[in-house]
Amino acid sequence: MFRLELKNISKTFGHFKANDGINLSVSSGEVHAILGENGAGKSTLMKIIFGLYQPDQGGEILINGEKTQIQSPRFAIKLGIGMVHQHFMLVRPFTILQNIILGVEPRNALGMIDYKRARAEVMKLSEEYNFKIDPELKIENISVGMQQRVEILKTLYRNAELIILDEPTAVLTPQEITDFYRIVRNLKARGKTIIIITHKLHEIKEIADSCTIIRKGRYIETVNVSETSEEDLASKMVGRKVDLKIKKEKAHPGDEVLCISALNANNDKGLPAVRNFDLTIRRGEILGLAGIDGNGQSELVEALVGLRKIKSGSVKINGRELVGLTPKQIYENKLAMIPEDRQRRGLVLDFKVKENFVLQTIANAPFSNYGFIITRELDKFANALMERFDIRPRNIELNARNLSGGNQQKIILAREIANNPDVLIAFQPTRGLDVGAIEYIHQELVKLRDAGKAVLLISYELDEIINLSDRIAVIVEGSVTANLDDQTISNEKNIKEHIGLYMAGRGHA
Repeated sequence: MFRLELKNISKTFGHFKANDGINLSVSSGEVHAILGENGAGKSTLMKIIFGLYQPDQGGEILINGEKTQIQSPRFAIKLGIGMVHQHFMLVRPFTILQNIILGVEPRNALGMIDYKRARAEVMKLSEEYNFKIDPELKIENISVGMQQRVEILKTLYRNAELIILDEPTAVLTPQEITDFYRIVRNLKARGKTIIIITHKLHEIKEIADSCTIIRKGRYIETVNVSETSEEDLASKMVGRKVDLKIKKEKAHPGDEVLCISALNANNDKGLPAVRNFDLTIRRGEILGLAGIDGNGQSELVEALVGLRKIKSGSVKINGRELVGLTPKQIYENKLAMIPEDRQRRGLVLDFKVKENFVLQTIANAPFSNYGFIITRELDKFANALMERFDIRPRNIELNARNLSGGNQQKIILAREIANNPDVLIAFQPTRGLDVGAIEYIHQELVKLRDAGKAVLLISYELDEIINLSDRIAVIVEGSVTANLDDQTISNEKNIKEHIGLYMAGRGHA
């Protein structure tokens, strides 16, 4: 019997059809992956299942064979549907127990929250699913992997039988991902039905039974995962053959171009975030910085580009000291950045595409003359970048917010490369992108390296770090704890686990 059936589900926003007559059947007790490019309509479909959106007229939703209308998330929860969002919905100052029962707190005869009963119920669930939680710990003091367990426990506490997981391993360490796989198998063994939205093909192969591919809002195919290769999944998703392996020759590093010495910077609370950080990058190499999210990466990048005050230390590019310079001066010294959050830091979403291409250079020739913008030159420049970086649709007059995530990322990449940087900081350059966009971004970073530029790659995706980097450094609590050369990366059989131990602070340099 199908736990969930969708028949001819469509959803339109204005003139844009996010879902176009999609059919989906999910069997009870299976792990079902949903795969599609950015903008394919996956998240919209999941939000319909969870009651956040209402579908257009004409479609049907069946739960356990019965037709229903999911009017809201509260109604979805009553139907036994739970959802763990990519960005966890937890109250950080609250304890694990308080977060799990939030909104459905058991009450005693006096109307007070019955924490003793709640604790007993939560611990029973924790033991049943082998989650190993301490309900009294605060969310702000636990790991990302533990936060994910709390989110899953929240759904189980609400009696979920169908659990939707949105990009569930995006910020987990290799060890936490292994634990996550165990949790999913455990949920399945107890009869739960799991839907996973993911871009990671190996993740689908690891834990999914079936996979439904969606392309441009339309249902393409549902496949048996055990009978389908990663290459087939990728080509079905994108509609063309995709090369999953990064093609790059051995690096030939040149002179040192970026030297960071004993760098110290605080976080927004005034506490140390970057601690005596040392790193040197040469021309013609990609240096990957591996680390668990929250170990000072964001503060480090902000300090390097002049957005965060440096307490002490030195940052030199081509021998020139950058500490004390403005962000504009640092940019003019050929240090460019792809920011972690493309929408908050990389783009002005309500500006046109062409305007986003020249955010840092609009006052310069040939785009301006005596304070007046030379539209002809701006349009010529923008159209050339659109063509060179294959940004779609080819309309420089569109607002940036109207493009897909992959094409928004290409705008940033095009703008930064066009400035001919000596060092490019690529911070989470493929976050949330599909395999086609990832393939393109990786190729451009390798081209930049081969042109004699230096790339500092900061990513929470360990596969990306390993496959793209010529050298790897590991950051833990704001300090470099390990440096791995190309020989170690190539020859270490269990390189992923090796680096994962360093990231968790258990490796030996």
